[in-house]
Amino acid sequence: MASQRGGGLVQRRGNNVRTDDTNSSEQQEDLSGYPDEEEEHDSKETRLTLMEEILLLGLKDREGYTSFWNDCISSGLRGCILIELGLRGRVELEKAGMRRRSLLNRKILLKNPAPTGDVLLDEALKHIKETEPAETVQSWIEYLSGETWNPLKLRYQLRNVRERLAKNLVEKGVCTTEKQNFLLFDMTTHPLTDSNMKQKLIKKVQESVLSRWTNNAHRMEKRMLALIYLAHSSDVLENAFAPLSDDDYEIAMKRVRELLDLDFDQESMKEGTNDVLWAVVAAFSK
Repeated sequence: MASQRGGGLVQRRGNNVRTDDTNSSEQQEDLSGYPDEEEEHDSKETRLTLMEEILLLGLKDREGYTSFWNDCISSGLRGCILIELGLRGRVELEKAGMRRRSLLNRKILLKNPAPTGDVLLDEALKHIKETEPAETVQSWIEYLSGETWNPLKLRYQLRNVRERLAKNLVEKGVCTTEKQNFLLFDMTTHPLTDSNMKQKLIKKVQESVLSRWTNNAHRMEKRMLALIYLAHSSDVLENAFAPLSDDDYEIAMKRVRELLDLDFDQESMKEGTNDVLWAVVAAFSK
């Protein structure tokens, strides 16, 4: 279940990721979808969705697959889908009302049915559009993951999400496709072909909690804030922090703990925030 994910900070493992000195950020799609604080030189770079970034952090560079022991990334990717829809202005959370209902008790509502151009996002958007009555964020994470006891809701499951996202990364020139034999079965893998893209992503995550740390979640760029929370919930944040020195690693983890300890309902009430983002974070941190 989604409420059982992300139970604690991951422990540090071996240094198996390299970084470079190149910085990267996303290109703005529209006012509700992407940040407005980008630099000119980023405008022509390949833009990844939150789902693709999480998968890229989780992929082993040479092997081209995620850890067999990671049972969190599946629901984490579904959370990314909901946040993407929220940031792109396609869905919103119902109003808190006079009694200030909590994030987990508020339903996701369709805001704009226009397609996003991303197959996974549009598939999820179609399910939300056709569902009456509306459902909570936590319910949608379970439905999209296929982790529901209600057989009538199994039709909402998004299938082969990791493979479909990996194919997106192949199309964007980040990965390639290979076949590997694992004794009893063959598996399609997606080793990295463009290490620069991943190193830029890792650098960006590191800087967000080190040199560019604001000590205020409300001042952080929404997509980066979502990436940190969902990378933690998907158990891939360690892959971005592993190359850090011991001192920087300790600082980075301390600041992630500060984000995890926030009152998400209070944060969602601040001006300019995105309710869907905070509702997804609350669902994984319950």
